[in-house]
Amino acid sequence: MPTRFARIGVVMSPIVKLPAAAALLVALVLPAQANQFEFKAAPQTDLNRIYRIDRVTGEVGACQYGLKEGTIGVTFCYPAGEGAGPQKPGEYGLVASHHQKEAGVFRVNYRSGEMSVCYVFNDQVVCTPQATSAAPAGGEGGEQPAAGDSGQRGSGAR
Repeated sequence: MPTRFARIGVVMSPIVKLPAAAALLVALVLPAQANQFEFKAAPQTDLNRIYRIDRVTGEVGACQYGLKEGTIGVTFCYPAGEGAGPQKPGEYGLVASHHQKEAGVFRVNYRSGEMSVCYVFNDQVVCTPQATSAAPAGGEGGEQPAAGDSGQRGSGAR
């Protein structure tokens, strides 16, 4: 049975159609897997650190370049530590502030609106508990800084 390709002189047999369909399926699935992670540079202008987040689980890690005598250098990577491990499934991303001396990034959950701040501390990436500015029914919202307090607890660059 000729297909629409017969108009241009190509006839696909059922044997050829199956591999073509499989190739199309692979082409559609591979890009979805390639987007599992997002990467964001720390906003600190004198720090070469890149954060990585798993878009589904919210797990955060980081890597940076370092000098090592006798080599071209090394990549130092920091695993997920306290609060930076997998979270409830969601749609996570990273947002960097425009604060030039901030070494951390915000982990955001685009579905729930929750945010936390992640940074490197003691050779691990740590994240604050997730919070949101919208108060839930119980009246508990994200922790707010005290009056006159900016909420900034340091740059996290350690």
